[in-house]
Amino acid sequence: MHASPAVLAPEDREWLELLPKVELHLHLEGAIPLEALWTLVCKYGPGTGIASLDALRERMVYRDFAHFIETWVWKNGFIREYDDLTFAAEAVARDLARQNIRYAETFYSPADFARHGLQPERITEAIRRGLDRVTETEVALIVDLVRDYGPANASAVLEAIADCRCLGVIGIGIGGSEHRFPPEPFAPVYARARALGFRTTAHAGEAAGAGSVWGAIRALKVERIGHGTRAGEDPELVDHLAEHAIPLELCPLSNLRTGVIPSLAAHPVRRFREHGLLITINTDDPQMFGSSLVDEYAQLMQVFGFSRQEIRELIRNGARASWLPPAKKEQLERSLLAASTPLAARSQ
Repeated sequence: MHASPAVLAPEDREWLELLPKVELHLHLEGAIPLEALWTLVCKYGPGTGIASLDALRERMVYRDFAHFIETWVWKNGFIREYDDLTFAAEAVARDLARQNIRYAETFYSPADFARHGLQPERITEAIRRGLDRVTETEVALIVDLVRDYGPANASAVLEAIADCRCLGVIGIGIGGSEHRFPPEPFAPVYARARALGFRTTAHAGEAAGAGSVWGAIRALKVERIGHGTRAGEDPELVDHLAEHAIPLELCPLSNLRTGVIPSLAAHPVRRFREHGLLITINTDDPQMFGSSLVDEYAQLMQVFGFSRQEIRELIRNGARASWLPPAKKEQLERSLLAASTPLAARSQ
């Protein structure tokens, strides 16, 4: 399912690389550079079935969405200690800085590490230690409550991280097997999260259809939708998303890699934009998909004919849809504009 990288003129690729960027839908565990993940694989010795970095890279190809989830669980088995999380978080932050991503809102999944006896609060502390070692990018955290473990577990994790806002935890979401676990049973968890002051999003319209998006909106009362790719199956839903300016955290290359869409050209990103939806572009699990935010934007230009001005507007959408406090949001928008203006002049 791996598509060839977009073939752009060198100056276009360079422009995308220099452009300051924002990411709102990024899973920390799926963004660990493969070289860093290989270090963790080696740390835990033989018997892994992976004998080289190249073999690890080959493991990151998926038959379908369920196979991706299976690979996700397998990969997280190599994160067993708090120091592993600190190491991984620092590697992710350095990679974000290298890509000129100025601000990111990043999911992490504490429940995935309960099998190793790791506690949500200490997981959060360990991740923050790693992130804080890199000053060139700002990373806020969103707790993925992982729908596969059920509402009771989600509630327990939420209570465990209730006091972690001082560590940069700003919101919650539910990822995982959307096709097996609908959103409605998580409504009480979301109500509690709002009472605690957390912002809310949910993966919906990725591995399940438009009904899943409606459930996230009506039952969970989310502020943003993670993915939302299949919202286009219901014209009434598309109208609702546009009318209420509910941001979509689109991840086109992720949807291609996991088989949510048959080809990149089938992704609704252009239709959504023309319909007036508030869309943002993100990578989801870039190191598991062999992609980057530059690749995402390059494909938009190559496949859908997005202009440089449209790319800049999509990045500004990311700032506008972020959960930064109003003053910091305005500051981020100004910094993006100031940094991109010279690049715009170069493109004239």
